[in-house]
Amino acid sequence: MTIIGFNFNKIQVTRNDGGSGKINVKNNVVLKDVVDHPLNLGGDGQKAVRFEFEFNSSYEPNLGSILLGGELVFIETKEKIKSLLDEWKKSKKVSKDIMTNVLNTVLTKCNIEALILSQKVNLPPPILLPRVNQGEQQ
Repeated sequence: MTIIGFNFNKIQVTRNDGGSGKINVKNNVVLKDVVDHPLNLGGDGQKAVRFEFEFNSSYEPNLGSILLGGELVFIETKEKIKSLLDEWKKSKKVSKDIMTNVLNTVLTKCNIEALILSQKVNLPPPILLPRVNQGEQQ
């Protein structure tokens, strides 16, 4: 499996007034659809498929949210793409090896983008960042 494309097509950031006390951040990614992606790559041995996703960071209680929508495109052999599309149409599931790779890529890119967007609207970071703690000197 080779990932050849990744695009955001929806970016929505909201910061609400309020939200005092302890703030919980919940991150979620959902695979919306898997579709055949027409692509001319010179040979007949490979085809492409497009994964459509949504990533959401919600800040509770009602402080704000970050919504990212997009698509990831990868190429593979015709047989594997056909099998993948058939499985998706039948059960809305994707094999674990492919899903792991897709979700890891989506989470990496979305977490970075959400971190940047959270700074722009003054929301806490949606992921835990390393911190320096003042401790005893030895």
